[in-house]
Order: sequence, then structure tokens, then C-alpha cells
Amino acid sequence: MKKVKFQQHGDLRGQLVAIEEEIDIPFKVKRVYFMYDTVSGVRRGYHAHKNLKQILFCVHGSCKVLLDDGLIKETVLLDKPYEGLYIENDIWREMFDFSEDAVLMVLASEHYNELDYIRDYDEFLKYKGL
Repeated sequence: MKKVKFQQHGDLRGQLVAIEEEIDIPFKVKRVYFMYDTVSGVRRGYHAHKNLKQILFCVHGSCKVLLDDGLIKETVLLDKPYEGLYIENDIWREMFDFSEDAVLMVLASEHYNELDYIRDYDEFLKYKGL
């Protein structure tokens, strides 16, 4: 996991954030999706990926992301539209504490493939050899 800052361009008219694949993010983008209108108190995610890598960022509002490699857990706040969170494969993730106005965007390295998901935490630990 690491935070990445995207290119910001702005003046009196406002701000613009540019994201270029293989420059600002270390993979080709094959899928883009976003979450919004997340109900207060709801947690999303609860999974890991075997191969897929992601960049998560809040284009509006904020949320927290719990990252777990099976040994160490870390919570990261996403609250800047110009700052993303790079998550490699084999990391359990849970998104929570969404602000009312949160829009969480995800850039993914692979197309959707249910076989790439690990949705059970005990299976995740076994997959990691823990």
C-alpha cells in the first residue's frame, strides 16, 4: 500500500486533476467503477484479490480504508481528490466511515473476474500461508 498524489492544475477558475496510466499509476486501467450514496455505518469490500491491483480515491467527500496483509492492519483516510491509495494484490480491504457526500472511485488493473476474489477472511489467511 502506498499513497500517490495525482497531478493538480488550478487557478482562479478551479482545480483539475489529471491521472495518466503507467505514469501516475503503475498499471494499465482495465476497469473503472465508483461508489456513492453509501449508507451511514455501512462497510464495503470485505475481500482481497489474487492478481488485481487498484488505485482508490475519493473524488468527493471522504472514507477510510482498512488494509490487512494477514499480519499488519492499517487504516488510511482518503479525503483529497488528488490523492489515491495504491493497493496491490493479496491485501484484504474494507472501506468504511463514508461521509454523506462520498464518491469513491476505483481504477483496476483487470476486468471483473469473480475467481480473482477471496471473500472469506479465513480463506485469505490460508491463501497467504498464515
